[in-house]
Amino acid sequence: MKKKVTIIGGAGTIGSILINGLQERYQFTVLDKNRPKEQVEYKQVDATNFEELLRAIPEDTDALVNLLTIKTDNDLHTIDDFQQMTSIHFITSFYILHAAQTLGIPKVVYASSNHTTDYYERDGYSTLGREITIKDYPFSRSLYGVLKLASEQLGHILAHEKDQSLSVINLRIGSVHQDEAKAVAKDERLIHTLLTHKDTVQLFDLALQTTVKYGTYYGVSNNRKKPWSTENAWRELGFESKENADDLRNRNKK
Repeated sequence: MKKKVTIIGGAGTIGSILINGLQERYQFTVLDKNRPKEQVEYKQVDATNFEELLRAIPEDTDALVNLLTIKTDNDLHTIDDFQQMTSIHFITSFYILHAAQTLGIPKVVYASSNHTTDYYERDGYSTLGREITIKDYPFSRSLYGVLKLASEQLGHILAHEKDQSLSVINLRIGSVHQDEAKAVAKDERLIHTLLTHKDTVQLFDLALQTTVKYGTYYGVSNNRKKPWSTENAWRELGFESKENADDLRNRNKK
């Protein structure tokens, strides 16, 4: 029997990649304001409304995947943008974790971001003289990164509460593009930061399957001089990159 996975914010790029790559393994339900392109069970939901979110999640769900995201240009310069970012990237993160606890759902996979530590990365290169690891203090240049980190920490608290069986897996995603072959041909940074579709599918699949209680991992393919380390993803999850940015570029040249 397929595991039932509810993807919150699943109408975007990563949601599409996961549905297309894993629909034979999992039974997906997408909760989003927008309808996904894929033929999948869908409920229109405003995830910033906790009661609406709670009602929409199927009670027999085995795992929640949080892909919610929003971008603003001036998130530390205008009150409205700050509040909007905080609502999506922190308050709603708590709603999703709390919903999992309320409904007895044992697993939450959170799409965090490399921006939790983007102070250490310039143009796709680590400024530390080595790969950035999850043990490096998470300095960020943006509210987005700060809120992603704060949401990771919410998961840490709730996953370690007594008498709770909740598992939380944070994936600090590098760069994922809908048309990855076209994107990597134009953007030099992606030579280092890309997480290919094939590796995206593998990483989320491993996160859904793992018995790790709480973990944080960078999501990046085995690219030339990649800025982030995936050693603990390999050691704890079994992640091994199957395709990198150079593979895509070389395929385009043929």
